[in-house]
Amino acid sequence: MHGSSQLHIDVQRPDRVMEEVVRPPMKKRWNFKRICVFCGSKSGSKSIFSDATVELGKQLVERNIDLVYGGGSKGLMGLISKTVFDGGCNVLGVIPKALMPYEISGTTIGDIKIVSSMHERKKEMEKQADAFIALPGGYGTMEEVLEIITWYQLGIHGKPVGVLNVDGYFNSLIELFNKGVEEGFIGDAERQIMVSAETPAELMKKMEEYVQVHDGAAYGLSWEEGRAGSIASGPGP
Repeated sequence: MHGSSQLHIDVQRPDRVMEEVVRPPMKKRWNFKRICVFCGSKSGSKSIFSDATVELGKQLVERNIDLVYGGGSKGLMGLISKTVFDGGCNVLGVIPKALMPYEISGTTIGDIKIVSSMHERKKEMEKQADAFIALPGGYGTMEEVLEIITWYQLGIHGKPVGVLNVDGYFNSLIELFNKGVEEGFIGDAERQIMVSAETPAELMKKMEEYVQVHDGAAYGLSWEEGRAGSIASGPGP
């Protein structure tokens, strides 16, 4: 493997100049078994959002990738789950009990796991999935993808994260991230946690060739109690 070179001075022997080869990040091709898709319980105002959702579902089916999603049967959630399920792949929906009357209408698709809270929903999704993709959606979708990016930054996982930028829907979010780098709130490496593309085929290619910013152990944090680096509560009163 080729890399650039940098010169370093040995502090013990200033007359000695050492050369260190700086190698580029290791690349690997990801082989996904399950991908979690964050998306809206509404379909949006343009048919292109539904078309892109169906196409993403077909891309998953072509690769024999199972779906993890928010468990709803309405909007883009219902569309992606039906497309993947009808294509012969497994579907796992994760939904808080309180949201069932609002996000499920009629017959559910695939397996449904009911959890107690929004945090438990995201924790279970992260546990079950090998990667994450955000489709257009509202506040809930935005919150999910931003939190899963944050979990990556904290080292809770090291899995690929992508957004399908249908019709420029995520342009403003991407510009906000770039502004965060410019103003010194987001590091250059951390900006690379999320990849984006305008078509499902292009996004899947980027996800499969995703280069890790770190290996999931930047801070060694975990949501699981009893594990090294787990997040513990402070002392009681």
